Amino acid sequence: MPQHSPDLIIPDPETPVRVIGLMSGTSIDGVDAALVELSGGRSPLKITLLAAQTFPYEQIAPPTLRSQVLAAASNQPLPLSELAQLDNAIATAFATAAQLIQHNQPPAQLIGSHGQTVFHAPPPSPNQLGYSLQLGRGAVIAQQTQLPTVSNFRAADIAAGGQGAPLVPPIDVCLFAHPERDRCVQNLGGIGNVTYLPAGCGDSFQGILGWDTGPANILIDLAIAQLTDGAQQYDPNGHWAASGIPNSELVQQWLRHPFFQQPPPKSTGREDFGPEFLQHCRQQAAHLAPDLSDADWLASLTDFTAAAIADSYQRFLPQPPQDIILCGGGSRNHYLRSRLQTHLPQTSLSTSDDWGLNADFKEAIAFAILAYWRIQGYPGNLPSVTGASKPVPLGDIHHP
Repeated sequence: MPQHSPDLIIPDPETPVRVIGLMSGTSIDGVDAALVELSGGRSPLKITLLAAQTFPYEQIAPPTLRSQVLAAASNQPLPLSELAQLDNAIATAFATAAQLIQHNQPPAQLIGSHGQTVFHAPPPSPNQLGYSLQLGRGAVIAQQTQLPTVSNFRAADIAAGGQGAPLVPPIDVCLFAHPERDRCVQNLGGIGNVTYLPAGCGDSFQGILGWDTGPANILIDLAIAQLTDGAQQYDPNGHWAASGIPNSELVQQWLRHPFFQQPPPKSTGREDFGPEFLQHCRQQAAHLAPDLSDADWLASLTDFTAAAIADSYQRFLPQPPQDIILCGGGSRNHYLRSRLQTHLPQTSLSTSDDWGLNADFKEAIAFAILAYWRIQGYPGNLPSVTGASKPVPLGDIHHP
């Protein structure tokens, strides 16, 4: 039986509750906000998306905030006083997004905020705990919105010996499990992560696997920003990359990164696949392919994401999936999708849009659900995915 929060109890799981999910990913481009109406328990779960929008940091915060977040996430030195100020500034931006998403909508009753990850370190050994830091204090969000707020979702899983990521797989079970087909739900945010759903797992939550697959959009976005001197932040539809030809020798070199050989459970971030890794890739390209055009460079980085995903499936899944359901911003990148289909030709490829769930906001929706489960007392993690010693409720509850 779930352990209910003593402060906030939902007496009837069939009574709909409106929850805002807030998320900012590895790309650090803004805050995804989703207002959903939820009813039911852990399973079955009924979800209705009422509103969703991405709010660029420049829209909801001072113009310097994004650069400060990028600096913190790049491990640049930061005095504790400035770290505290940044923590509060991010929380204020998240609170603003929560207030804006309710415009012309029925008011929310609860917020689930993932916050902004600025540092993530998986457990260095089975006998040690990992560490993950998300900024954007839940107490500040609760105070500014006057809504109960659940935040700091990763900490409880990490305290139980887990990676603290990925946390979305139990939601994927509720949304996409099929009685007869093996499926992968592949998120393509800054970092990619997969949930493997064996046929028939929906009722039992058994046999589910998941891990971070490596870079998704982050290297492509960083390269685009460099090539355009910041004028462009991403490659719409993968159009620029599609005009080039991927260099397979480079892709194979990049796949030698130790992360790809490491068995799950595993998680990663900008610490492994950020600006420094991109610079390393560029140096290898200058040596192995000195005549590489900008389009070929982007094509190679895009193919690297697809190849890393396919490689991880081949290494770590018990059998190839029949279906892959894509979500996250990278699901809009047509060239990335075509490269993934090339690497996994026997698999049916679709997006969560095709199954009735907005692909851009699935992770924001997920943290609304995790907050909903938290106040009901349900576990939010899957030990088979994160490596935690036991299932635990996730998140700290803050009241206005």
